[in-house]
Amino acid sequence: MIAQATIPGMDITLAQTLLGGLSPRTFMRRHWQKKPLLIRQAIPGIVSPLERAQLFELAARDDVESRLIVHHEGRWRLRQGPFKRRSMPSLAQARWTLLVQGLDLHVDAAHQLLAKFRFVPDARLDDLMVSYATDGGGVGPHFDSYDVFLLQIMGRRRWRIGRLKDPALQPAVPLKILANFTAEQEWLLEPGDMLYLPPRWAHDGVAEGECMTCSIGFRAPGRHQWGTDVLQRILDAAEAPDAEGLYRDPRQLATAEPARIPDALNAFTADAMTHLLADPRAVACALGEVLSDLKSSVWFDAGAALRHDAGVRLDRRTRMMYDRWHVFVNGESYRAAGRDSRLMQRLADHRALSATDAAALSREALALLDQWAQAGWLHAA
Repeated sequence: MIAQATIPGMDITLAQTLLGGLSPRTFMRRHWQKKPLLIRQAIPGIVSPLERAQLFELAARDDVESRLIVHHEGRWRLRQGPFKRRSMPSLAQARWTLLVQGLDLHVDAAHQLLAKFRFVPDARLDDLMVSYATDGGGVGPHFDSYDVFLLQIMGRRRWRIGRLKDPALQPAVPLKILANFTAEQEWLLEPGDMLYLPPRWAHDGVAEGECMTCSIGFRAPGRHQWGTDVLQRILDAAEAPDAEGLYRDPRQLATAEPARIPDALNAFTADAMTHLLADPRAVACALGEVLSDLKSSVWFDAGAALRHDAGVRLDRRTRMMYDRWHVFVNGESYRAAGRDSRLMQRLADHRALSATDAAALSREALALLDQWAQAGWLHAA
């Protein structure tokens, strides 16, 4: 069995400033999905991964998910991007917020910031969103169904949090704003401060002056949706039936109820479903493909063939994972074993391979890396 992956260069048993002096192992045991944690100066001297003008430029792009929220005279307005700068409110106008999703896909510094949280498996790590707000801006009291780290990167934001006692939402509002929010704790976060919240903790963040906040979010798929996605992958990969797999009913009797579905056909169908799910490798393969698949807005520019003497690094948009049998890249699965498997796992964990490691790959594995390089999925280091 493959050992649990760790963050390259990080000992998960050592205390981290990022986690308020806790080690990743202790944080996960004490707080993850259990209770909030306020961390003062999680990243001292933090520098925003981008300037305000760069954020506005991203919000104008078709391939970037963005939202504009304005709270004016007691009314909430929500618009979906892209946004030209002239269509956005003035910086002097209070109580508006711009949300830009997936910043890690577009900005290297944001991708590096998100990588600090890889003590949680990549299969759960989703993306980094930036919230820019003018004075008084926010999205109202709400709750998330997933874990979130709220990292202040510019200006100040006041957070109020509380247990979710009443999930009822305000009617006729384009946002999911709680109707009866009761705060239990309150803090003012400065640049470098961070707040961790487990799922379903109510919270309300309001900018005090101009500010930017990074939200590090995690995947929390619903059982039905996840099961449907994985099952569809299994069906897509299933081999075409042969004659031995066809339904037969040599003992079927003449019937006076022709519209009734035969019990034998029900049993045949149930057995067929059981057979599809009986192979743990097929289920694991389908799961890995789903977990590594990309959002529809993600695309790559064509790359160049690899030099034989070069190391490689994954593109920031590439999702690469593995299990004990497969390697998964951007929704596709590959079988790997022996030294190739170990090196591919190293590439997934470290998101890079040295020239020495790359040279140790088999001819077939190197050809595969070259295909990925030409697709833009990875690059020469």
